[in-house]
Amino acid sequence: MKIQGKMFVWLSVFVLVMAIVYGVWSKEPAGTTALFLAFGLCIMIGFYLGFTARRVDAGAQDNKEADVADDAGELGFFSPHSWQPLALGIGGALAFLGVAVGWWLLYFSLPMVLIGLWGWVFEYYRGENRTQ
Repeated sequence: MKIQGKMFVWLSVFVLVMAIVYGVWSKEPAGTTALFLAFGLCIMIGFYLGFTARRVDAGAQDNKEADVADDAGELGFFSPHSWQPLALGIGGALAFLGVAVGWWLLYFSLPMVLIGLWGWVFEYYRGENRTQ
């Protein structure tokens, strides 16, 4: 993780320089603001990865003599069959469409977002997936 953290920190330095150059040359506020926000996101991710790398064991990506097979194995648990992201995505799309079309659409999208979020969070606490 150390190398990913360093990559994001260097990327944030590049984006900051580009944001300053773009802001001075173009005097366009929307693009300049977007670049400064991208800088903030890159620096947050870089510091998070650097902070996390100090707390966990070194991975194969941190070893210069490592092979691809050294990083093989289980990566985590991923839900094989879940409809909740679809409901959440449709509700989120309707919510953002409500900003463009009309705020009244949020009355229909908010329940869909809440149902999708609730179902996704508590998916493994009910039915056949319930743990005892």
